[in-house]
Amino acid sequence: MKSARTAPRQASALVVLLAAAGFLAGCGAASAPPVRPPVTTTVTVTALPSATTSPAPSSPAPTGPPSCVTSALAASIGPGSGAAGSTYYPIEFTNTSGATCTLYGYPGVSFITASGGQLGAAATEDPTYPRELVTLTPGAVAHAELRVTDAMNYPSPACQVVTAHRLRVFPPGQTNPLYLTLDARACAITSVQILSVQTVQPGNGATG
Repeated sequence: MKSARTAPRQASALVVLLAAAGFLAGCGAASAPPVRPPVTTTVTVTALPSATTSPAPSSPAPTGPPSCVTSALAASIGPGSGAAGSTYYPIEFTNTSGATCTLYGYPGVSFITASGGQLGAAATEDPTYPRELVTLTPGAVAHAELRVTDAMNYPSPACQVVTAHRLRVFPPGQTNPLYLTLDARACAITSVQILSVQTVQPGNGATG
């Protein structure tokens, strides 16, 4: 039979054990720290502006006598010569004034209707010859070669063939035109290109 002094000691030991067990249970039951959601970082990329290429400026006319104004010129058209479905005509400019003047570059050429409106597309620039300053003394002549492609080379719906009777010609750098008579088949549709013109060259079309 256990003594009365032993019982309190056993009770105290039991309390310590229970307290320790409770402490360990409390530690085991501690919840894990909450999981934080991933942080999303948005990076904005600003595109650099693309480089633009400006068209090269056209070369200015060389220095010399003043340009020939329309009122100082008379225009005529020389005989045509055919080649490979096209006909070539020299457009001739004669200085009818009493002063020396110059022509430089391309004339503007187009067919026109009987009422004076443009018929089809205006002539494109044919770069066969480089631009040169052509000096015209009084009575001197210069020319530019005009190519007229046969409109019958194109399908009728795409061309709408008509007969033209007149040309409108702007001397280089001028806004007032000269008019010439030329009977030719033309395209009424501006998307079909049948005219092209070269730069002004010295002399008439026959002697160049």
